[in-house]
Amino acid sequence: MRHFSDPAQAHHAPIRELHNGGWMDFAESPARFAALLDALGPGEPARDFGIEPILAVHDPAYVTFLREAHDLWRAAGREGDAMGYVFPVVARRALALDRIDAKIGAFSMDASTPIAAGTWAAAYGGAQSALTALDAVLTGDAASLALCRPPGHHCGADYMGGYCYLNNAAIAARAAQARGVRRIAILDVDYHHGNGTQDIFYDDGEVLFASIHADPKTDFPFYWGHADERGSGQGEGATLNLPLPQGTDWAGYAPALDTALDAVRAHGPDLLIVSYGADTFAEDPISHFRLVREDYTAMGGTIATLDLPTLVVMEGGYAVDALGGNLAAFLRGMDGGRTEPPPAHI
Repeated sequence: MRHFSDPAQAHHAPIRELHNGGWMDFAESPARFAALLDALGPGEPARDFGIEPILAVHDPAYVTFLREAHDLWRAAGREGDAMGYVFPVVARRALALDRIDAKIGAFSMDASTPIAAGTWAAAYGGAQSALTALDAVLTGDAASLALCRPPGHHCGADYMGGYCYLNNAAIAARAAQARGVRRIAILDVDYHHGNGTQDIFYDDGEVLFASIHADPKTDFPFYWGHADERGSGQGEGATLNLPLPQGTDWAGYAPALDTALDAVRAHGPDLLIVSYGADTFAEDPISHFRLVREDYTAMGGTIATLDLPTLVVMEGGYAVDALGGNLAAFLRGMDGGRTEPPPAHI
């Protein structure tokens, strides 16, 4: 499977984050990107598809904020990373706010997603990686991989959160729609629910969002990802959440995956986008499932039986020493699980 990335994705290097009430080294570190490249090789460079595919998903004011936030932080006399601490939980609305602290709160869902000097360049590069990998699939590849870093599935159209700034899977899906792909399925297998992706497509019946994740009653993002969230309006029934308890191993995970794939088949998509996170790994430092390396091969093989043109977009996974090997195991499963070639083009 061909894979794509941008060197700028290594430039996002926040110093610390607030986690469970205390400060810790930032889990979403450049070492993750290096580990992926070490395991898979440099791959192919992302092409620049410009800002328009990003603006097809993200609010222009939010994008402007991401580009300017760190400079505004420094201009205000601050050191380190730009970090929010006040959030408009009630009566959130568009306001012309000058102070950087206010801007960060207006465009954030948490206090664990700092903006460093290289954050915009890295997020932009990750989005271009997803668009380049999408183009490979739309022009004939059976599957391709975007080594996106930072991840994307927690950020919505106008907010960042959960280490995410631009929603790479959503950007790819909207770009595919713009190129005539009618029905799309997004399968999210990260440990944490992809609340931003769900939010973006909640009323879009052409895009199925199916997610297998830790129960939000106990795990981030807490407020989204519950089983009764099914979509709204034209998207009613096009959201499927399959929350699982902490400690879930492959015996508990596999039936949920089968349920998700049944929903994908019923949707009848022309394209599958997999938001792949390796933070389901038993040794992940911030997560609590019990999958082991061979389980990722089984996961990839099971997904590949859909025989759909497939874009894999990298999300989380914070056991850095094991990250590349776990992704490689997943890709081996995908390569071995397909039973027939996909169409030459979509």
